[in-house]
Amino acid sequence: MIDRRAVLGGVGAMAAMSGLPGAAFAARLRKPPRLRLGDTVGLVAPASALTLPDELDRARYWIQAMGLVPKLGTHVTEQDGYLAGSDAARAADLNAMFADPEVRAIFAVRGGWGGARVLELLDWSAIRAHPKLLLGYSDTTALHLAIAARGGFPTIHGPNAASRWEKASWESLWRLAFTGEMPTLGGEAMEQEVGRPGRTITSGIARGRLLGGNLTILSTLMGTPWLPDFSGAVLFLEDVNEAEYRIDRMLQQLKLAGVLDGLAGAIFGQCTRCTGDEGDTVGFTLDQIIDHHLKPLGIPAFTGANIGHITNQLCLPSGVQVELNADARTLRVLEPLVD
Repeated sequence: MIDRRAVLGGVGAMAAMSGLPGAAFAARLRKPPRLRLGDTVGLVAPASALTLPDELDRARYWIQAMGLVPKLGTHVTEQDGYLAGSDAARAADLNAMFADPEVRAIFAVRGGWGGARVLELLDWSAIRAHPKLLLGYSDTTALHLAIAARGGFPTIHGPNAASRWEKASWESLWRLAFTGEMPTLGGEAMEQEVGRPGRTITSGIARGRLLGGNLTILSTLMGTPWLPDFSGAVLFLEDVNEAEYRIDRMLQQLKLAGVLDGLAGAIFGQCTRCTGDEGDTVGFTLDQIIDHHLKPLGIPAFTGANIGHITNQLCLPSGVQVELNADARTLRVLEPLVD
C-alpha cells in the first residue's frame, strides 16, 4: 500500500536509483511530460459505469496518496446501461482532459467494456498535439493501442485509479512516470515476493517496442485501423474470466492475422480465473495452450509475469523500446517513458 509520507520524503532516494542506457531509441517517440508531486491529473470513466458505491472515493484516495491532485471528468459519474454515460459523453471527457493545460496525465477510474466505442469520437489531432500519460488496464487496452497507432506517444498499462495500488504497482509507476528511469521490471525476486512463479517458454533475449494488454480487447480490434504495427514488437498479454478454449481461439485469431509471426518476443502475464467448465478444454491446460501458440514462433517468451487482474501488478511502459530476457523473466526498459 502507498505510504504518502514515504512518497513525499523519498523523492531523492527514488530519483537516485540508477537507470539503464537506451538513449538511441529516445528520438523515435514523442514523450509525455513526467509527473511531479502536486500535479493535477484527470479521472475519467471511458468504459463501464462506476457501480460500486466507494469506487470514485477509492480513486481519489489513491491519487491523493500519490501526491497528485484529482480532477474529475464532467461525465464520470453518469450511467447509460452498463456504460459510464453515452459514447459521446465519455469521448468528451477524454478530449477535454487531453486539451486541458492544467491536466498533466489521465487515469481511467475503471475498465469493463466500452473504450473501443469512443475511438472514432476522439479528437486525434488534439491528442497528438498534447501527449499525456494515460494510465489504466483491462478495457483501457483499446485506448493504449489506439494511441500507439494514432497518437505517437507512449502510455502506461497499469492499475486503474480505483484499483488497489500496492508496492510493486506504485514503485514501478514512480520510476517510470515521476523520475523517468529505465528500470528492469519483474524477475525471480518479484515472483517470490508476490507468490506467482513464472515459467520460461523459449530462452533468449529480444528487443522491441512493448505493445499489448488485455487479449480479449486486443482481439476485438483485429482488422480495424486502431491497432499499431506489431512487427518487431515485444507483445504482452493478460486476461480474466476466460475459459481455456477462448484463450486458444483468441491467440489463434492473432496468429491468423499475422500478429504473432512478426514478433521479437512475447510475455503472457496472469490469466485470472481462466478455467472453464469441465470438458471445455478437452484436456488442454492454459499453459499447454500458451505453448501451442508461442513455442513454434521460436522467439524469446515467458509466462507468469505480474501483469493483469491481480494485486501488485506492474506498471508497464506501453509503446517504448524494451529488452525481454526470457530466462530471467524480466523486462529492461531501454528509453525513458517521459520527458
